[in-house]
Amino acid sequence: MGVLAQENIVGDPHAQGSSYIAASYVKHLESAGARVVPIRINRTDEEYEKIFNSINGLLLPGGGVDLQISQFSRLSKIFYDLAIKTNDASDYFPVWGTCQGLQQMTVLSSNKNLLTLTETKAVALPLTFTPGQRQHCILYVYRPVFSKMSEDNITSNFHSWSLSLQNYSRNAKLKHFYKVLTTNTDGRREFISTMEANHYPFYAVQWHPEKSPFEWVDKPGMVHSAASVRASFYTALFFVSEAMKNHHKFSSASEEERALIYNYYPVFTGLDGIFLQNYYFD
Repeated sequence: MGVLAQENIVGDPHAQGSSYIAASYVKHLESAGARVVPIRINRTDEEYEKIFNSINGLLLPGGGVDLQISQFSRLSKIFYDLAIKTNDASDYFPVWGTCQGLQQMTVLSSNKNLLTLTETKAVALPLTFTPGQRQHCILYVYRPVFSKMSEDNITSNFHSWSLSLQNYSRNAKLKHFYKVLTTNTDGRREFISTMEANHYPFYAVQWHPEKSPFEWVDKPGMVHSAASVRASFYTALFFVSEAMKNHHKFSSASEEERALIYNYYPVFTGLDGIFLQNYYFD
């Protein structure tokens, strides 16, 4: 599974090199049986295409970079376009976006930034299923887990920007490309919290399934209940199961070995950091 790196957080005293991946995203995928390939910024298009043809799925993580001019946005567009092309050629390739990843996917699909500010920086919420979509939701097969997610405050939200249901409904490109599975509200504005593409194996959540088992920063919105940990595992299991439908592979065992995240070491950033551990890259 490929995970995109992004520019280092401004002011991060632990930062090394130019980019990072929060270790919780790596652990999240590994918990369901995947191995991770970090996809670093500032590489050539040819290098990215070679990586794309060697991995079985892609995760766009959360963060805080510019969705139109950052290296993360450039990298996202390259892989998004390759995923569209390969799926159109009947080569099944899934993409998952979390928080910033969802936001980036909406920018790529609509060719504009339609996000709006919401009061959702550190809050746990239940999911509100879109009428008629409950049994089509990506995790409905795990009914006991999803029932809890619709009843209890177990989805962690750490975002200032959201795609409002109003902006989604007004944009023909987004409505054609995605269907809304769940929404939430900050008390003033209803926003999309879970969505999937109509014709591609593309999935996105505005909340953070990886935080419950793997992030321990003491902030409002952090949930470590048994139900939230189960929900985290089943999101990972669903996406990794999707990736198992893809048959890309590296050209040799040695090339695969060099590409894996095991060549890097996570850095503990402290209990008061944004993430508990980060991988840093040149």
